[in-house]
Amino acid sequence: MGRVSKDAAQDAKAWPFMEAKSVLDRLGGKTPEKGFVLFETGYGPSGLPHIGTFGEVCRTAMVRNAFHNLSDIPTKLICFSDDMDGLRKVPGNIPNKEVLEQNIGKPLTGIPDPFGEYESFAHHNNARLMKFLDSFGFEYEFYSSTECYKSGKFDDALLRMLERYDDVINCVLPILGDERKQTYSPFLPISPKTGNVLQCPILETRPDQGTIVFEDEDGEKTELPVTGGHVKCQWRPDWALRWYALDVDYEMAGEDLISSGEIAGKITEVMGGKKPAGFRYKLFLDEEGQKISKSKGNGLTIEQWLDYAPHESLACYMYLRPTSGKKLYFDIIPKAVDEYISFGGKLDEQEDADKLQNAAWHIHDGDTGRVSRSPISFALLLNLASVANAETKDTLWGFIQQYKPEINPKSFPFVDRLAQYAVKYYIDFVKPEKQYRMPDDRERNALQSLSQKLAVLDDGADFDALQTEVFNAGKENGYEQKELREWFKAIYEVLLGQSQGPRFGSFIELYGRKKTIDLIEEALRGDLAKAA
Repeated sequence: MGRVSKDAAQDAKAWPFMEAKSVLDRLGGKTPEKGFVLFETGYGPSGLPHIGTFGEVCRTAMVRNAFHNLSDIPTKLICFSDDMDGLRKVPGNIPNKEVLEQNIGKPLTGIPDPFGEYESFAHHNNARLMKFLDSFGFEYEFYSSTECYKSGKFDDALLRMLERYDDVINCVLPILGDERKQTYSPFLPISPKTGNVLQCPILETRPDQGTIVFEDEDGEKTELPVTGGHVKCQWRPDWALRWYALDVDYEMAGEDLISSGEIAGKITEVMGGKKPAGFRYKLFLDEEGQKISKSKGNGLTIEQWLDYAPHESLACYMYLRPTSGKKLYFDIIPKAVDEYISFGGKLDEQEDADKLQNAAWHIHDGDTGRVSRSPISFALLLNLASVANAETKDTLWGFIQQYKPEINPKSFPFVDRLAQYAVKYYIDFVKPEKQYRMPDDRERNALQSLSQKLAVLDDGADFDALQTEVFNAGKENGYEQKELREWFKAIYEVLLGQSQGPRFGSFIELYGRKKTIDLIEEALRGDLAKAA
């Protein structure tokens, strides 16, 4: 991990540092009795892990790294899976749904894996999550709810909750309807006959024996200990249970859990513990503006993002604006890649204070040597793929090395990765949507002017010279300063068959001045529009 001076860290205003300072304030600057600071993230394996799950781990890891730059107190990060929860509905993106339908109500670790790969549905989803976390290099410990309940790790906390049963209930009752208030209990017994997690009234609590009495599904009155994995807590008390039992110091959560987090914090305090620090991030939304959900399967999976872009871009997307609402669908991937490239390109020239505001610094735990750099934007590679109808990255490298011979796959392996991603993204998303159009009279005149200007430039003309001529061609043909955006949009639609792209001077520099002139002539003749 990269370190900066504690003075620079104390002055840092980036959100991970602000969060880390809140943890230090909670601790009073002292090492906890357990000997370390515990950062936790929670995950419900009732469906396949989506990017929101990854985001919580990624962001928490950034806060943890900021904390390391503020304090020498040891830390741990745990990823907690609520895999003892009872399955309430079948996710929409799972094969062999009948396997799950036959096991509604059972703990997720007690349901066969519909994929046929692991001992249970929860084990499958847990394994997928850990695989991705490991591939990103996160340093964490994985905790299973089932293991914590059954091993006895939660026993003392469960007995404490039983002792303070009424006080715990009173933390939750204000948010419940009249009917639910009559039957609510923090404990969900697991039927010894069916194995189902039961939502049922508790008839009697026996703190001295450490047991509860309830009516099982067949109507028989049954007594069970709250320890040893015989019960599962309702989710708000469950959240408090692990905060108390594990002495969690920091956990963030989505904005939809603000009130639930407040209730869990009250329960933690009722039990004699202290609620952790943490903030509430805005939810991720799908293309229709709906909250992404594991059960609906309507969000991008981690695999899908990584099919089209490097993992650094996903981490960059998670770092930026965590308290603002963000849509999470395929169209945002190219922008996220270029934001990462932009941050990485600035890092080496920045002073410490500015580095601590840079997303790339946080993505790589302050280790600037791990930052992947590219002199070529992803948007530009996409446009090259588009105009060349590229099916392989070799096509892109042909253009790159013709006009930028100093850039090659060996010296810029990150560019090589980006070229592969660009081709796949182009084939799957850009190519099916390409729609060329003919220019109107003003656009035609401006494009002819651009062609003429390019024809008289030297072969060695750099980006600045090329971009200047693009601007001049527009201005000389009636595009005022405030209309230049429309001029560039026309270039992209007429020449590339899409509504946006990179700075066009960069495209000309890489695609080639003469080839760009040919492309303009094809468009003006109508060849591109006809072919489409």
